Amino acid sequence: MQQQHLKQQPTTFGALLKQWRDRRSFSQLELALNSQVSQRHISFLESGRAKPSQEMILQLATVLEIPFRDQNLMLSAAGFAPIHTETDLSDPEMASVCKAINFMLSQQEPYPAIVIDRYWNLLLANQGANRFLNIFIDPEKLQNLFCINGKINLMRFTFDPQGLRPFIVNWEELAGHLLQRVYREANSSIESEQSALLFDELMRYPDAAELWKTSTKSPQNDLILTTHFKRNELDLRFFSTIATLGTPYDITLQEIRVECLFPADDETEHNWSLV
Repeated sequence: MQQQHLKQQPTTFGALLKQWRDRRSFSQLELALNSQVSQRHISFLESGRAKPSQEMILQLATVLEIPFRDQNLMLSAAGFAPIHTETDLSDPEMASVCKAINFMLSQQEPYPAIVIDRYWNLLLANQGANRFLNIFIDPEKLQNLFCINGKINLMRFTFDPQGLRPFIVNWEELAGHLLQRVYREANSSIESEQSALLFDELMRYPDAAELWKTSTKSPQNDLILTTHFKRNELDLRFFSTIATLGTPYDITLQEIRVECLFPADDETEHNWSLV
């Protein structure tokens, strides 16, 4: 996996365009028809015999549903300046968006809600989420073991034997799902080296490689994946919802996700009220 993703990536616009066209399973003719250009022009762009305008790059990127981060890469490869910003959530320009996100987090109380980036780094958490984490790990230990460069990666925290893993009853089911998800994310973008590295790191945890082999073979009989947590006498079952921002124009806003946990049964609802 790592070698597959970390090999030298295309650097010319034509090669990048062809790679995205192949990823989306478009023929040159299909891309041409959907982009309202000729098949010959698509062929010339991929071979380097024609140079794209900025407008053409964005038009093709829209049809191929290319993420903003990768659109910037294509613009740079064609000799244009990147146009999509990547703004930190602490920037004053983000005030109104952060207000909305914080409202979502507060409305989820008393249940956990978090904000994560594309690499599963924890950006924001409500009180319910902090309370949830503190049930399973001491806050100081959480910071010392899992905080790297000022961020806690929730995938590492979940897979590490010193993190959440010992408290997840249906570990095999959850781990297989999470590995599939990170793998898809590592393959969804050309700018995915960090996701590929994360996948390789997760695969080195105990039993992960074996779980990866069997993750697509187990029949799913339930309506939704429920994660079963247990520590001593405390028994909790949660399912999650994930929300993204509609029509973002910024890389950060396109990539962040708000994940909320909800009790999967009455017992969990009761037990959580006692925490």
